[in-house]
Amino acid sequence: MRQVNRVIPAEYMDGQETKDTVTLNRQDRYRRRFRLTSDRGDDVLLNFPEPTYLEPGSGLSASDGNVYLVRAAPEDLLQIFANTSLMQVHLAWHLGNRHTPAEITAEGIFIRYDHVLEKLMQDLGAGVRRVQRPFEPVGGAYGGKGALHESHHHHNTANHAHHTH
Repeated sequence: MRQVNRVIPAEYMDGQETKDTVTLNRQDRYRRRFRLTSDRGDDVLLNFPEPTYLEPGSGLSASDGNVYLVRAAPEDLLQIFANTSLMQVHLAWHLGNRHTPAEITAEGIFIRYDHVLEKLMQDLGAGVRRVQRPFEPVGGAYGGKGALHESHHHHNTANHAHHTH
């Protein structure tokens, strides 16, 4: 099994010869130690001293000198949009209040598919569409681009404990 312990940043990958690609979802692109299979079937072990973010377009440098190009896998997401900027901010606040990782673009807010949040957004007047695309949520204020905190929304929102950070 090939072992990877170094990432080549995407901006240094131009002209870099690659052996293969690895296509990973967002969660699997933030790891410390992880066994994966390349797109052509190579067994690869990521082995970093600390959790490391694997940006799409970056390279994984293996101990045998081979380089694997990182690709972002399409994921099952909700695209959330509103008719006004104020409504979009209102929707973003509700998602943030539930600590939901979100990608914010000109086309809307993208979150991992969740039927409860889908209904909440619809009840709040949002347009909601289920889509398949790579997911790049905004990094947390404390964790940077690579940090991805799983949501812990509550299905019974009446019991949601509000707290200060």
